[in-house]
Amino acid sequence: MTRSVFGERAARICAVVAAARTEDFRTQVKQASRESHTVELRLDWLANDRERHRALDWLKRSGPRKTLFIATCRRRIGGGEFVGGALEELFWLMKAKEAGCAWSDLEMETLRELPEQSVEGYAIPPKVLLSIHDFRRTPRSLSAPKLPKHGGVDAIKVAAMSQSLEDTLRVLRLARGSSQVVAIPMGEVGLPGRILALRAGSALVYAPIGEATAPGQVPLKDLRDLYRAHELTAKSQVFGVIGNPISHSLSPVMHNTGYVAARKDAVLLPFLVERLAAFIKAAPEFGLKGFCVTLPHKTAILRYLDDCDTLAAEIGAVNTVTVTRSGKLVGSNTDYIGVVRALEGKVKLKGSRVLLYGAGGAARAAAFAVAKAGAEVLVCARRDVTARQLARAVGGDLVRRAALRKERFDAILNATPIGMHPHEEDSPLRLDELNCSLVMDLIYRPLRTKLLRMAAKKGIRTVSGVEMFVAQGVVQWQHWMGTRAPEQAMRKAVLDKLQAEERRWR
Repeated sequence: MTRSVFGERAARICAVVAAARTEDFRTQVKQASRESHTVELRLDWLANDRERHRALDWLKRSGPRKTLFIATCRRRIGGGEFVGGALEELFWLMKAKEAGCAWSDLEMETLRELPEQSVEGYAIPPKVLLSIHDFRRTPRSLSAPKLPKHGGVDAIKVAAMSQSLEDTLRVLRLARGSSQVVAIPMGEVGLPGRILALRAGSALVYAPIGEATAPGQVPLKDLRDLYRAHELTAKSQVFGVIGNPISHSLSPVMHNTGYVAARKDAVLLPFLVERLAAFIKAAPEFGLKGFCVTLPHKTAILRYLDDCDTLAAEIGAVNTVTVTRSGKLVGSNTDYIGVVRALEGKVKLKGSRVLLYGAGGAARAAAFAVAKAGAEVLVCARRDVTARQLARAVGGDLVRRAALRKERFDAILNATPIGMHPHEEDSPLRLDELNCSLVMDLIYRPLRTKLLRMAAKKGIRTVSGVEMFVAQGVVQWQHWMGTRAPEQAMRKAVLDKLQAEERRWR
């Protein structure tokens, strides 16, 4: 790979400092310098000129000396916070040079306003990164940028909003074979591209210490420790989790923790997927070796597979896809195993009456799991037609919502997304409909859903969706890696994340 103008791979994770007050600026700079060799200072985020003077004076007197600082004072016209004009921006970049900054980030809009479109002769930091931003879309005419023959520019950054995975790939392609291009696909759709940017050849990737300064940024700790973006190479195995929405998924936390614990050169990325056909087309260029499938794609994915194991075909839903060496997509269902393991020792399924609330992909796996264990399956869903179809598939019966208050079950399983983060205060069922000995919620985020809290208050035993989630994830991991999964580490990572969220939400 071509050597970046910013140095080795570890130095190419650029920590972003963005604070309104000097006190916070100092704190972030110290933290950033401990965690990264390269740090961007967003001077435009400081509240006013007084704060900029104070922050740069501190940096000059007491700032870290072994850190490569990139000074940015981006104007509103270029997507920043600074309200001044081009010459005022240059003034602050000059002050940044005096404070020890080696690089300045100058937006294209400012360069075009300068005489002869050049920064030569201005006493700004000696190295210049020219920035081109489009916060609305990725231009169709996007092409590999070239350094201006004059103007004093040393590298070019292209940041564009991804509206599709093809947009993300087009941005990443800009960095191929160049040591002077920073390629940034923005937005949630572009997030996998941010993580793979260094692998694709980008000279830098940005990660905030505090608040994100651009759509889709990944926090520094996650980018470095969870995704290990600076360690990924062409030999690294890449996996994914696809869904819509996808930001709630803890599959990246669980699987990537497993890869670290088992010392595997692999990474799992979250893909926001609206159109499955577009994802399937883009997947080979991302180098995917497999992917998890979550709502709403668990049944629709079947039509794109080259093969499917017998159980998944019978269930009619797939949550795990493996890509063979020849590029074929093979589907399987580990949700089934997850449900069985989650309920083991908690309820005797043989001969019991189990209500499945929901009739989607997750519900299908759960219904087949409890039916094959010998339970009588009753299905209730928003649409009677789909509920009846699922019930018939497992030899069960339809139960209408109006009858739930009068029915009695050994267990109730919620297989809908109702109550999932960020809608923690919603419940799919009412308290008077929970007439059973055990309630299991397939949702794992939050750890204790409104449904589970209601059930516990009524004295009903509960099973968190975490039990199923971890169990099915362990089987996925083993499908792809061919070795035993570090289950304890994976479980701990998920629980630590959920418990930390629970404390924040209280």
